[in-house]
Amino acid sequence: MSIRLITFDLDDTLWDNRPVIEGAETAMRDWLLEHTPALGALPVEHLWGIRAEVLAAEPTLRHRLSELRRRTLRRALEGVGYPADEALDLAEGAFQAMLHARHRITFYPDTVPTLERLANQYALGVITNGNADVRRLGLADYFQFALCAEELGIGKPDPTPFLEAVRRAGVGAAEAVHIGDHPADDIEGARGAGLRAIWFNPEGKIWTGDRLPDAEINSLAELPSVLARWARWH
Repeated sequence: MSIRLITFDLDDTLWDNRPVIEGAETAMRDWLLEHTPALGALPVEHLWGIRAEVLAAEPTLRHRLSELRRRTLRRALEGVGYPADEALDLAEGAFQAMLHARHRITFYPDTVPTLERLANQYALGVITNGNADVRRLGLADYFQFALCAEELGIGKPDPTPFLEAVRRAGVGAAEAVHIGDHPADDIEGARGAGLRAIWFNPEGKIWTGDRLPDAEINSLAELPSVLARWARWH
């Protein structure tokens, strides 16, 4: 059966996420140092500990990264003496500083050209466990929809996001393929939901997952030829 829908992971698939996250964390720490020195002066491990406590109390927040971040900041601010209302406002300020930097992204060189090419032939969608917003990244025109774990309440590798994607596109699971870098979340998750899966592996890592991907690419520029080859087989 031919492919009609392509879904993409975002972080570490359309861009290298390591410098993005480092920049976002730095922006948040700088904001805290300026506006809340009592908290900003504490080591980053202090926030990590509070985050672990918040997550242990409400495990479902692992699929709601923005809310987890806000609650962690709020609890940390209250812990250094800020009243609840002020802590709420300050936590939002720090979160927005982080989120703004979170969207300062440098795409892989072939990301936009590949999306432009594919959008003329296929329906494209996003399935992400992160909190990047394609609208803030200038990519919204390429995608028919974007599904994030925060909104769904559950993330990859659960089949729910993949099945919701094919429902929204009005296609069968066998007519869809998912592209991502994570062996479990992206590849095994998609395969478990009945989609095909292509492993994005720019660093040439060795596959360690249980369920093999349908294909492997080292750059997004290889994707159209993989899809064309599949089309010829059918």
